[in-house]
Amino acid sequence: MSAAGQSPLTARDAELVRAGLAAVEPVADRATAHFFALLFLRFPELRPFFPAAMDVHRALLFRTLVDVVREIDRPAALRAMLAEFGRGQRRYGTSAGHYAAVEECLVGTLARYAGDRWDAEAEAAWRRAYRMIAAVMIEAAEEDARTSPPWWQGEIVRHERRTRDVAAITVRPDQAYPFRAGQYAVLETPWWPRVWRHYSFAGAPRRDGLLTFHVKAVQAGWVSNALVHRAVPGDVLRLGPAAGEMTVDHTAGRDLLCLGGGTGIAPVRALVEEAAEYGVPGRRVEVFYGARRAEELYELGALRELASRHPWLTVRPVLSEAGPAGGSTAGGLLPGGSLTGELPEVVGRFGPWSGREAVLSGPPAMVRRGVESLRRAGVAAEWIRHDPVGGPAVG
Repeated sequence: MSAAGQSPLTARDAELVRAGLAAVEPVADRATAHFFALLFLRFPELRPFFPAAMDVHRALLFRTLVDVVREIDRPAALRAMLAEFGRGQRRYGTSAGHYAAVEECLVGTLARYAGDRWDAEAEAAWRRAYRMIAAVMIEAAEEDARTSPPWWQGEIVRHERRTRDVAAITVRPDQAYPFRAGQYAVLETPWWPRVWRHYSFAGAPRRDGLLTFHVKAVQAGWVSNALVHRAVPGDVLRLGPAAGEMTVDHTAGRDLLCLGGGTGIAPVRALVEEAAEYGVPGRRVEVFYGARRAEELYELGALRELASRHPWLTVRPVLSEAGPAGGSTAGGLLPGGSLTGELPEVVGRFGPWSGREAVLSGPPAMVRRGVESLRRAGVAAEWIRHDPVGGPAVG
């Protein structure tokens, strides 16, 4: 199947695809459960490609459909998204032949749950759309296979607890691992086979090839709890290829504004390191580092040490809970220079930020509010970068 040989979708196709997905959305949980039941019933040989517990995969399926349909009439953006999806599918062992099975089960699911939005015309539009999607993904996977493995083996060489629930984990990959500061990798642990979670790189590429990730153990998070509380040096992980668009051109000259909340400080730290090596003279970088309490600002000392060596770097810690009772004195300044308040609002008060390039990383709610605050403070939308909100589950 070749992407070049696929007929372009029409405006009517896009309309029908959007309408079908909108009809299914209220019953998305039942629809995705039905899809996987069909897939495993009709094609039982595919069951071993998936984890035992399917809750995350069901949610991810519908989220992916929403993301794809949102871009369906923006060919360049859609193709870039699908190419990344296609490359990522290699780690599961997906082959070109599997896409036809998915098409049949997807069409069967839509026929059952799309109600009066489903007819012969809608089915034809969905099949055209799916075949275009599959062609781009297959082409990207085949191209990637010529130069990269489907995954890397990585041995844990250092495991450092930064807080009760956060660990910095350093990994030595078995071969060269290309990535950029601001990107993330998907990791699989030996304790939860076929369960992958994504974590941002906490440093820029190093000459020794080592990779560091900051992992926070979250409630009911299988992978994160294993990595924080169970992993030790010598354990071997699997890594998928680097992904994500939160990268920065350090030669562009725009001053850089970074918002990092919790372990979202990891890619910010990586970008600061990259700026130190490749940034143009005169370019300023301002980092706002947010957490609930002072003890959760585990990377503050390292960032301040970088700022002491680089006068173009400013680091501002922000605490949303101040004082022994956790009360906040919004807008105030604590001993040690920490600001108080919610990170997006504090950053907004320091504006305007027009002419800046901005990156945001942290909990989804923080990123959403941060984007709104930056827009109000004068940052143009095209200069705001963050990973997809509600992207691959971290757990």
